[in-house]
Amino acid sequence: MNPVEVIQGDGPVILGLPHGGTHVPADIGMRLNHNGKLLADTDWHITRLYDGLLPSATTVAATFHRYVIDANRDPSGQSLYPGQNTTELCPTSDFDGFPIWLAKPSEDDISARRAAFHAPYHAALAAEVARVKAKHGVAIVYDCHSIRSRIPFLFEGILPTLNIGTDMGKTCDAEIEQATFEIAKASGHTHILNGRFRGGWTTRHYGQPAHGVHAIQMEITQSAYLDAEAPPFFYSQPKAEALRVTLKTILETLEAQAKELA
Repeated sequence: MNPVEVIQGDGPVILGLPHGGTHVPADIGMRLNHNGKLLADTDWHITRLYDGLLPSATTVAATFHRYVIDANRDPSGQSLYPGQNTTELCPTSDFDGFPIWLAKPSEDDISARRAAFHAPYHAALAAEVARVKAKHGVAIVYDCHSIRSRIPFLFEGILPTLNIGTDMGKTCDAEIEQATFEIAKASGHTHILNGRFRGGWTTRHYGQPAHGVHAIQMEITQSAYLDAEAPPFFYSQPKAEALRVTLKTILETLEAQAKELA
């Protein structure tokens, strides 16, 4: 299976989808323990949630599961959140801190997975950023994520529904950050800017506003569009449709702003 799927659009917005994939190669899957085989930390139905909201957008989606290797982590292995609980480039535990492997990935395993999965995903994303920027003079990378609303191992309490990350304003133009935040605020959903999730490696790596590439991460709580945040993680059409109205407004606004910034 190709580690990345790309659908090219003709607009300035690129949707990154690093955590929606569920493919685990057989030789890797046999090393997962029972807990790991549940693949519980998937960004469940994230592609469906965003499908069709901005027809002009390009999408770059990883097909492999984040337990194989995390496409939103620094390939060097450096932590995104030093001093806080998080998961690694090749996770050794789930979001609750429980082991997921019968035998943890070795350094050789990590190197092989970085070459076979992580690198192709980012090569594809980088190529689309270059293509879109060449066409429009600007590119906006909107990184799509979702997560359970309660995960004590990672954060206290209940996570807001819409978590916007720009690495404290470093990864995009201030107007992009402000417009996204104002739409979230007006939506009635709970929301926060640069809270527990300030943007992962994708947002921080590609976001270079001085060079015409802007990046912003949206982490959504799965309670906002799933029937329940537990297996079998069914998609809730009524919940999702209400949320999609807000997401559509955000994406359309980003597209309009890109044209102003070009």
